[in-house]
Amino acid sequence: MSIETLTKSVRNIPDFPIPGIQFKDITTLFQSAEHLKELSEILFDQYKDKEITKVVGIESRGFFMGPATAIKLNAGFVPIRKPGKLPYKVIEETYTKEYGEDAIQIHEDSLDKNDVVLLHDDLLATGGTMVAAYNLVKKLGVKKIYINFLIELEDLEGRQHFPSEVEINSIIKF
Repeated sequence: MSIETLTKSVRNIPDFPIPGIQFKDITTLFQSAEHLKELSEILFDQYKDKEITKVVGIESRGFFMGPATAIKLNAGFVPIRKPGKLPYKVIEETYTKEYGEDAIQIHEDSLDKNDVVLLHDDLLATGGTMVAAYNLVKKLGVKKIYINFLIELEDLEGRQHFPSEVEINSIIKF
């Protein structure tokens, strides 16, 4: 299978969740066992030698491949969630996204100075959500942070919002 085959299986949904947004539906990738296996293998191959100790997935679509990747990397999984969803003490970051303002939270004791973190989400658009996630993880004082997306919308230049020393990978690019 190829990246081209994976790319063709992503469904476009115009005007969702609001007019003017071209939503990239990744559920079509997950409906095929072959596609799901290929995504899993690509993620594993990209990070198997990075000594990842925790995969951090962003609610909600970062929860699809994040735990599976953590299992393959023999790492833990940490969720970043919307306010009010985590039961213990949290730290929070507010951010602006393409169609509004939002906030995310992480448990304050979920990561430490010895962790090498893979931050994972489904899509890099303008970068707002992942920049907020990056800031949260950085506040917890981890050793190293890698960032990964299943899809990147290159024209929106979301990469430019991250420090140059952060390694960012995307599997599918539009």
